[in-house]
Amino acid sequence: MSSCTSGTYPLSSPQNLGPPPSVSSGKIQSFPLRFSSIHLHRRASSINGKWVRRKTRSQAKSADSDDPVISARNAQSGGGPSTSFLSVLCPLLKLFSGGDPSGQRNDALEVATSSLSTLARLPWGSRSVMNLKDGEITDSGPPLPLQLFEFEACPFCRRVREAMTELDLSVEVYPCPKGSARHRELVRNLGSKEQFPFLIDPNTGVSIYESGDIVNYLFEKYGNGTKPSAGLLESTLFTGWMPTILRAGRGMTLWEKARRDQPPEKLELFSYENNPYARIVREALCELELPYILQNVGEGSRREKILMDLTGSKEVPFMIDPNTGTEMGDYKKILDYLFQTYASAA
Repeated sequence: MSSCTSGTYPLSSPQNLGPPPSVSSGKIQSFPLRFSSIHLHRRASSINGKWVRRKTRSQAKSADSDDPVISARNAQSGGGPSTSFLSVLCPLLKLFSGGDPSGQRNDALEVATSSLSTLARLPWGSRSVMNLKDGEITDSGPPLPLQLFEFEACPFCRRVREAMTELDLSVEVYPCPKGSARHRELVRNLGSKEQFPFLIDPNTGVSIYESGDIVNYLFEKYGNGTKPSAGLLESTLFTGWMPTILRAGRGMTLWEKARRDQPPEKLELFSYENNPYARIVREALCELELPYILQNVGEGSRREKILMDLTGSKEVPFMIDPNTGTEMGDYKKILDYLFQTYASAA
């Protein structure tokens, strides 16, 4: 049980999918990273405008669904208790999510529930476990950026983001909230089913569903011999749901007033998975379906010096919007900016 799906799909074996279909609207592009002092450079992740996907690992275990309809067969496959719980929980979360995410918020409550979410997931997603050795950078990360399709409220997507914090990986994030205007269609076209998380690694041509498979792949490929933190994979079944519940499903549904056109360049967010303030910003990016470059800056990250040079502090979140030249670090200001800038004209 390691993914969120919209529907039921049979188990499938790894296969060569060949050239992916062309997507005229919502086409994914790569833009140069602003900072390259530690090889955080990015190059085009496609060839002749088409995605590179030579290999695929996919196991469509549909026991974990972001839709409230769970089949009896799914329950018998081992996902019954938690998915049955979510079948009731998901509709309720929207009722108690505080309404319009762009509206006035109770800041004390926001920080309290996000902080409790952080406590529920300690120690996962807070620090890098591999890059620093005797004060030296031992790994510069993959040459081409990984591409992750996910949504913030999904506990299995959270598991992958926690692993990426531990591995100190930079990644392109394509939020796929319920009601998605573009990115869910891309996942269906690229991977043949609407299931999350979905990872594409243009460095190897591999695309993968299933969070457990993704985590194992990332550590095998980019872990430099390290292993996932003890309990990272198993803990999702016990406390991985807590941030979803405590945050009342924030980061689960597309905001109805979000702009449908995608900005020319991706936003850039310095964050780490288990930071309570960064979580609130990531929820907003998901609700607006804004693609962004996630720069993980967990404790011990090689990006800490970059962040210090930029802001004079290691505090996250820190956001850069190259479309407007905006840079800011206060989560409340970031929220106001995002919902004002990327609301539809109507």
